[in-house]
Order: sequence, then C-alpha cells, then structure tokens
Amino acid sequence: MKYAVMGTPVGHSLSPRIHRAFAEQFGNPNLDYTAIEVQPGGLKEALAAFVADGGVGANITSPLKHEALSLATNLTTRAVQSNTVNTMTWDPATQTWSGDVTDGVGLIKSLTGHYRKDLRDRRTLLLGAGGAAHGILPALVDAAVGEIIVVNRDEAKANKLADRCGLPGRVNTRRVEQLKDVGSFDLIINTISDDPVNAFNLTGDLMAPRALVVDLNYGARASHLKAWSQVHNAPLFVDGLAMLIEQAAESFAIWHNSTPDTAPVYELLEGK
Repeated sequence: MKYAVMGTPVGHSLSPRIHRAFAEQFGNPNLDYTAIEVQPGGLKEALAAFVADGGVGANITSPLKHEALSLATNLTTRAVQSNTVNTMTWDPATQTWSGDVTDGVGLIKSLTGHYRKDLRDRRTLLLGAGGAAHGILPALVDAAVGEIIVVNRDEAKANKLADRCGLPGRVNTRRVEQLKDVGSFDLIINTISDDPVNAFNLTGDLMAPRALVVDLNYGARASHLKAWSQVHNAPLFVDGLAMLIEQAAESFAIWHNSTPDTAPVYELLEGK
C-alpha cells in the first residue's frame, strides 16, 4: 500500500519524513509515502494513476484542496463544514475516494497541546480566504476563540468564507485598507503562501499584549511574518510545522487506525 502528499510545490514537504517517523513507532520504518507534484486541474488524473500503482491514501496540499473536495464521493462532517479536503482515502470495494480535513484539528492541537496556549476568547485576525483558511476556520470557531476578522486581498472571497459560517456576530470581514482601524488581536493567523506583511501592510498596532502570531507556512516561507513578529515583540511566533505534525498524525490515524505519538517527531524536526 502506498501513500503520498500531492500539490505544487511539494518538493520541500516534510510530510514523507513525518509519516515514516510515525510508521516506525508501529514497526514499519519503510512506509511507502512520497511527494507527488500535481498541477491545478490534474488531481483526478494523478489520483487514478496513484491508485493503479497501489495508492490508498493521499494528503492534498495547496492549491488542490477544493479540487479534492469535488473528487471525494464520501465527505466527513468537518470536510463539509470547511468546504475543503486535505486527506483522501481509497476504498477498493466501492472504487471511491473518501475526503476529510485534518488541518483545523491539527492547528488547535498544536497550539493548545504542544504550546499549551489557551485560545478561548482570543480576538482573532485571519489573513487569507483560500483552502487553508477554509480548513481551519470551523475549528477556530469550535475552539471558542473570540471575534474572528477575515481579511483577504479578494474581498468577495473573504465575504464568502465568513458567510459559510453563518455567525455574523462572531465571524466578520474587513477590507485590507481597513486594517489600520480594526484594533488589536490576541491571535493573528496567516494562511497565504506569499509575504503577508507587505500583502496586508501589517503594522505593530495589530498586536495585543498577549498576541500569538501563527503562520501556516514553515521554514523560509514563514520568514517575513516571523521577522515582523520579532520586531514588534510578539510573545510567541509559531510557524506551520507544529500544525503539519498534528494534522499528519490525524491523517495517519485515519489510514492506519493507530494514533501516533507526536512528541518524538517534534524533537526530530524542530529547529530543522
């Protein structure tokens, strides 16, 4: 049986290393998990070739999460709520794919578990309205954060994302140029893949005294927001590695019916 992460670009992905580390905990250090480059519009063909080669489980990353949603016959409740899929499971009996999303639970577990942060009542700024933002917004609502403000360069997409929640008292939007007037936040989360500091003209006034700054990217891609948070003395900056580890553990449990210990993988990868 084979597993993979699909998207573009994926050459930098740590997912193969993470899943093999999990598998080693259960006596399978040679788990077949690879990264497969797939361009937008090519997921259906890529999945068919993957199944023909023995594939049974695929993680889907940007920019293919909405495309994956359309290809899954069976969807979990959280996939429906988020309108996105990042974990697909092949059923050979029915010849269909099931779709789930583990990003949201991965984010919440990383922040409340690994970093031991209380997210309740934190006024939250969500930057971006693409697949990554869709994947985490329902989980943020469930985690009882405070008011959530969604800002995106395409205002219509931000409004569409907020409207899906149906919680106008808790989830609202602002235009990019309105950021200077929206006050400060206890939780700032970036979901876009390019430089959010310049894209949204971020200022230090956005940070409340206990601000937690999170970038769903990791490594070099998170460097802009990390530098900004350090300049403005954020109490804590977290890149996307922690979420990646926790969402991978959730995917692993779905495929193998075994929940891995994430602590050794944090020790293996943090600082890399």
